[in-house]
Amino acid sequence: MLMTGLLLAVSVAGTQVVSADSADAYVKEIEAWRAARQERLKSPSGWLSLVGLDWLKPGVNTIGSGKGNDIVIAKAPPRLGSIEWNKDTVRLTLNDGSGAQIDGKTSEGAELLGDDHEKPTIVSFGTVSFYRINRGDKVGLRIKDSEAETRSKFLGLDYFPVDPGWRVEAKWVPFDPPQSLGIPNVLGVIEQMPVPGKAVFEHDGKTLELMPVLEAEGATELFYIIADRTSGKQTYGAARFIYSDMPKDGKVVIDFNKAYNPPCAFTPFATCPIAPPENRLSVAIEAGEKKYRGGHD
Repeated sequence: MLMTGLLLAVSVAGTQVVSADSADAYVKEIEAWRAARQERLKSPSGWLSLVGLDWLKPGVNTIGSGKGNDIVIAKAPPRLGSIEWNKDTVRLTLNDGSGAQIDGKTSEGAELLGDDHEKPTIVSFGTVSFYRINRGDKVGLRIKDSEAETRSKFLGLDYFPVDPGWRVEAKWVPFDPPQSLGIPNVLGVIEQMPVPGKAVFEHDGKTLELMPVLEAEGATELFYIIADRTSGKQTYGAARFIYSDMPKDGKVVIDFNKAYNPPCAFTPFATCPIAPPENRLSVAIEAGEKKYRGGHD
C-alpha cells in the first residue's frame, strides 16, 4: 500500500517526496497506461496476431497455400500471386480471383513499401494480412492473422507493483555532435542508431547511465532499450523498452514502471532489438512488465 512519503522521483540532485493523494493519482496513471498497452497488444493487428515471417529470395517468389509455393500461407488461396524482388524494388502481382486487397482496395498488383515507410503497403485476405519488412540486406514478409492462437489464448500481462521510486529524474548530458550506437537484433544484424546524449541518475547510492536512441529523423521521444539484473529471470531476457519525453531544462524523466516487453517476448516471428552493453544496468529494476507467462525463451 502506498503511504505518505514514498519517493516519486530520484535524481542526482536529491529526492522529491509527494503526498499520499499524489501517489494514489500516480498509481492510477500507471494502471491506465498499462490497460492501454494491453489493448494495443490485443488488437486485431497487434503483435499477438503475428503468425509468420518469411524471407524473400532475389527474383520471383510465389505465394499461396499450395505446398509448391516459395512462401506458404495456410489461409491463402492455393496460388495467391507472386512477389518479385529486384534490388530495392519489391513488387506484388496477384493472380485472378485471389480475393486479396492491397491497402483495402482491389488491385492486380503494386510495389510493396516496407516498414521503413510511414505507411507500409498492406496486403489482406480474410483474417490474414502481410507487409514487407527490411532488416539489413534481408527483405521479408511479416504475416498476421487476427484469429492467431497467440491472440485468442493470450494470458494477460504481469507487472511488478507500481513503485514511484522508479520514476527517475535524470541529468541529461547532451552529445555534441550526436554519437551513434550499434543496436543488435535477434537476427544478428547490428543497426547504427543516433544517440543525442545520455541520462545519468542515482538509485540506492549507485550512479547509473542510459543511452537512448532516436528511432527516426524528427523523432519526438527518446527510446531506451534496456536490460538489468532481473533480465532472463523475472523479466524478458533480451531487453525491455521505455520511451521518455525529450530533455527539458537539462533533465529527462524515465519511468521504469512503464518498461515493457518487446514483441519477441510473445512471438518467434518478430525481429526485436537487444539491449546493447551500454544499457545493461548493474541493478535489479523490479518495476514495469514481467516475463510473459505464455512466452518463449
